[in-house]
Amino acid sequence: MTNYNFLKPYTLRNGVTVKNRIAMSPMTEQSSFENGAITSDEINYYRLRAGGVGLLITGCANVNDLGKGFEGELSVAHRSMLPGLTRLANAIKIDGTKAILQIFSAGRMSNSKVLRGQQPVSASAVAALRPDAEVPRALSSAEIEQTITDFANATKLAIDAGFDGVELHGANTYLMQQFFSPHSNRRTDQWGGSLENRMRFPLAVVDACANVIKAAKQPFILGYRISPEEIEEPGIRLADTLALVKQLNQKPIDYLHISLADAWGSSIVDKTDHQPVFEKIQKVIADDLPLMVVGHLATPTQVEKLLSTGVEFAAIGRELIREPKWVQKVMAGDEKAIRYTFSLEDLDELKVTPPLLNFLMTAFRRGFPLSTDEHQIKTQ
Repeated sequence: MTNYNFLKPYTLRNGVTVKNRIAMSPMTEQSSFENGAITSDEINYYRLRAGGVGLLITGCANVNDLGKGFEGELSVAHRSMLPGLTRLANAIKIDGTKAILQIFSAGRMSNSKVLRGQQPVSASAVAALRPDAEVPRALSSAEIEQTITDFANATKLAIDAGFDGVELHGANTYLMQQFFSPHSNRRTDQWGGSLENRMRFPLAVVDACANVIKAAKQPFILGYRISPEEIEEPGIRLADTLALVKQLNQKPIDYLHISLADAWGSSIVDKTDHQPVFEKIQKVIADDLPLMVVGHLATPTQVEKLLSTGVEFAAIGRELIREPKWVQKVMAGDEKAIRYTFSLEDLDELKVTPPLLNFLMTAFRRGFPLSTDEHQIKTQ
């Protein structure tokens, strides 16, 4: 079957047409050099997965040195990264695939070892609720303004490198989310306290990056990724997120990406509420702002079912690691050839580096079946 709705093009707010509704989800691959420079291994990894998807979103890249969250992380903190980033953009832009660079700061989701002796930073001096979390240092007002500028500079670097867009990583408990969260943000100045003040930093980042794009006078995609809820108390609740979405509606972003463990998942806080979270966001999102949803999407049937609800883009993650030519096989009517398991004999073919393999076999082991596993992934 080749007449799936997800194979149809979509034109974004800024006039850019994406050739289909499939995005490669941003995924950590931990394969950059120690200084954050791109490696040939990463170039080969992304090139293999380009060409089919409409959008390919890279793993997160830090906008400043204190924003580094883990070893092997890509950096867009310095102009010296331009040659490598240009190579990366060129490797992704195959057969019309749009190259999207995800930019972020880890904030408190880092540690002094990764930061080479520096204390992690955040909105407030509140440690994350995870084992061995370090207490971060609260950013000063001047440092907040500089961080906003760092996001803008990273956007300019992405434009100069030839990327088609950036995605602002306001999800997964990283710095942009930390300012929005009442758990990590206990400030009493203009950057914290009320819901309006907690929105101030992420919205300022959007504005700063949008201004850079406007000055460039060329089409450039600006995406925003959110995590709808937090389990922390106090923490982000769906009502907070819906209020943020209403503000983002009025900003010049081109898509909203919801980070979910399960695309059809309901509230992780209110167990009595069984409505999928994305449906709640659909009710408040602007008609011309496309919604991107991710979470355990593997088969064409699963993706088509999601888009039949009115969701505009489906982001596929781990499935594109084990099946880089997923879109091409669907377009060729060769769905039976799609791989849903991963063989350790295919590492070289799939350009999976040792750091990425270790990450998959530890942090994501339950959701990444090997061909030797007794249970196989459901294909319908």
